[in-house]
Amino acid sequence: MPRFNLAKKRGKAKVKIEDKRKAVMNRLLEAHGAEFDVRMSVIQELIPLGLKAVAEELQAEVSRLAGEKHSRGEENVRWGSQNGSVYLRDEKFPVRVPRVRKAEINKEVPLESYQRLQNPFNDDGDILRRLLHGLSTHKYHESSSLAAESFGISASNLSRRFKRCSAQKLKKLQERSLSGNDFVAVFVDAKRYAKDGIMVALGVTLEGRKTVLGIEQVHSENSAAIGQWLDRLIERGFKFEKGILFIIDGSKGIRKAIKNKFGAYALVQRCRWHKRENVISYLSKADKVVFRRRLQDAYNKTTYQEASDALKKIHQDLEEINISAANSLLEGLDETLTIHELGLSVELARSLSTTNCIEAFMSQIGSYTDKVDRWRNSSQIQRWVATSALDVEPRLHRIRGCRFLKVLRFKLEKVVTSRLCKKASQKSEPVAVH
Repeated sequence: MPRFNLAKKRGKAKVKIEDKRKAVMNRLLEAHGAEFDVRMSVIQELIPLGLKAVAEELQAEVSRLAGEKHSRGEENVRWGSQNGSVYLRDEKFPVRVPRVRKAEINKEVPLESYQRLQNPFNDDGDILRRLLHGLSTHKYHESSSLAAESFGISASNLSRRFKRCSAQKLKKLQERSLSGNDFVAVFVDAKRYAKDGIMVALGVTLEGRKTVLGIEQVHSENSAAIGQWLDRLIERGFKFEKGILFIIDGSKGIRKAIKNKFGAYALVQRCRWHKRENVISYLSKADKVVFRRRLQDAYNKTTYQEASDALKKIHQDLEEINISAANSLLEGLDETLTIHELGLSVELARSLSTTNCIEAFMSQIGSYTDKVDRWRNSSQIQRWVATSALDVEPRLHRIRGCRFLKVLRFKLEKVVTSRLCKKASQKSEPVAVH
């Protein structure tokens, strides 16, 4: 039997594999060597070798523009160097920048690679996320500094960069088109910031996805201000002709604005949780326990008639205990039963009968904005809310019962058609002459 030198064979195999790896790496480098954007991103990713790579890249561009060193007869000429700085990731480093001039007109020729490295990697995205998640601008240098030579990440500089990025987020939220979405429901709610509030509209598409329609700063929930905001949503392509279900907390200003802008195309579902809490707020501690359970049982009835009868019985009982609580229950009672009237599934009814969806969303926004100790101006409030909303939006789940939203769309179209026909018949009726 022949003898094999296993150690020797393994050694040769190692050499062969190493040669193959080197060949593959060389091919990759050659393939991407001409790709300027790839080289720029590699430079900004490899922080330890970044400064050396920057210097080599700058010198390589100078060679392309002015030829090799000490060459003559070129259109461009070398013109010494000057102090400059480049970004590696989100931090600034000092470098010596070579200069090139066009000999014929004695004009500076800018280096494209240097201009590209003047901007932070990923358009300040890392800084935006870190500051949004609560990292203090005054502690950023200690927690994020990559090298002692870095500079340009002072609190004031970071603040300016955050303002610039968050302003872009606000502009994106306020201007993005809504025409490509088919919305069937919209949640509207507000959150208090300083002395004013921020109104937020959260739309639900036919597929069940949640999308932030827009935000608006208002001092109070008055119909005039909210109406102008709704006009801007319509201008951005918000479609409502097939009918929209609005879920609100019971604000009269919001209700009036919806009626004025959408008329027959809008159905309103008042939040049952808010209605229940408003009613029991008039009662004693013992009565609160009893009527909270009774109201919840009434709203859990399957049909509209059963729920309506149960609520009427509660109203009669409340009249004997506390007339104010009885009047509170009666106010807007029909709008708390819109879901029952449409005859939706129990699963979808749970999602659309209260404002829990948007309140959970506002709570997630609050996990960012509640870190701010002091609100200085309107711009700061809107930038923070918009940036937080866009950061949370991709993580929002579809609403429960989303598979029944097509049924909701059918029911909405049926109601809208009936309303429009009724409105048209009323206009066509002859006027009685007395």
